[in-house]
Amino acid sequence: MPQVHTALGSGVLRFGRDFIKNRQPLLSLHDSRTEEGVTKDLKPIMSELNKEMVDLVWGKPSGGGVSTSIFRRWSQGFVFSEHEQTALKQFEGGPCAVIAPVQAFLLKNILFNRENSTWRQMSEEEQKMALCSTLSEILESACASPSTGFCFVTWAKGQSPYTSTLSKTQTQSQTQDMPRPESSQSPQEQQPTALAAEDLGFEQFHSVLHKRTVLSVSDLREEVLSLYQSWRGCCGVLLFLYSVILTKGIENIRNEIQDPTEPLIDPIHGHGSQSLVNLLITGHAVSNVWDGDRECSGMKLHGIHKQASVGFLTLMESLRYCKEMSLVGPESPSEQARRVFQSFDPEDNGFIPESLLEDVMKALDLVSEPEYVSLVKSKLDPESLGIILLGPFLLEFFPDQDSGIPDSFPVYHYNGLKQSNHKERVEYVEGTALVLGFEDPMVRTDDTPVKRCLQTKWPYIELLWATNLSPSMN
Repeated sequence: MPQVHTALGSGVLRFGRDFIKNRQPLLSLHDSRTEEGVTKDLKPIMSELNKEMVDLVWGKPSGGGVSTSIFRRWSQGFVFSEHEQTALKQFEGGPCAVIAPVQAFLLKNILFNRENSTWRQMSEEEQKMALCSTLSEILESACASPSTGFCFVTWAKGQSPYTSTLSKTQTQSQTQDMPRPESSQSPQEQQPTALAAEDLGFEQFHSVLHKRTVLSVSDLREEVLSLYQSWRGCCGVLLFLYSVILTKGIENIRNEIQDPTEPLIDPIHGHGSQSLVNLLITGHAVSNVWDGDRECSGMKLHGIHKQASVGFLTLMESLRYCKEMSLVGPESPSEQARRVFQSFDPEDNGFIPESLLEDVMKALDLVSEPEYVSLVKSKLDPESLGIILLGPFLLEFFPDQDSGIPDSFPVYHYNGLKQSNHKERVEYVEGTALVLGFEDPMVRTDDTPVKRCLQTKWPYIELLWATNLSPSMN
């Protein structure tokens, strides 16, 4: 079974100025809910919630609102690549904070529910079922309580971009870069799969939305499937994001975000925040990536509390902007020894002064009598250089330790932006990962961001790509 790693570089940007002051709410949501599921009756919900949604997602940027270019970048749907049947396309920078987590869950579901040899081939019907199953899983994870149900933000009846409420010019411009819809679809169901037309502005989009609620998991999955054309069409990414947010609950998200003034989407640059990524991956919109909560000067900083079914590695850790612990499984003794040793080597030099050897051994509950420590020093530093290398240290105390990690495994790199792919084709780049016990200069490959990102989990990993060009994380 190949291991697929979706690399997503992200940063938390903080911006906040008065945005929506003394103006009408932009988000016109209507609620329908019964114990049986969705009804046709649409009742207005509190207008204050509309403003709260916009503030939570977009913040309060100066200048009167979110720029046209930022909104346009986020107004695409979930679209499969014509060159890679299990890969989603991203048209412009920004929505990767949603698309990449969805892609990771999508591949996880495909890999563990299909034959290994066919995981890259899917029919259109299989694509539909795989995507809808993935979106349902993320919504289930985000649900704060089964009693509150699952929320869907959709186009109001007769208000989708394909209806007469938008001009004929708009409709034509939205269909230029999309597959021809199936003839069985009605005009209201025909959704574009490319970017929305610039004419569909921020305010207009938020004025034609409805909220629907279902109360059971079976109804959730049925509703997600029925909205497939909406997910893949104009603004499908935003419709899904808003559905996750309302399913989780605005107040619940605010309680989890470290800085409640930080928007989920930076209104200046259009990047998704770490809280947004964590919400989609774990169901919790916490702002940090470390294990559990931490106290800092009397303030509780929220981190990740349980293992997710897909992993997250960030280049920010390689750049020392953050530090993650392993959440993918229990540590083996050798992995614990590596971690403890490296805690005494904050610069990641691969060695420690010999004066610290006794402290490391005590921290690992190894025999640390002075005579024994002195013996170990002479063995690990026979040339009296005054340093202890990590590799020999691990070989001395954990020579036969099996970490459970294979010596090599297939790795596939995915980047949804066509301009970041060779020949501008969104396709996986296949490679082989070599996991070494310690650094070996004889097999050193490259120093690309992809490798540095994976090294935060496997410190001495080497990558051999099937192509001459290393894949890009940009």
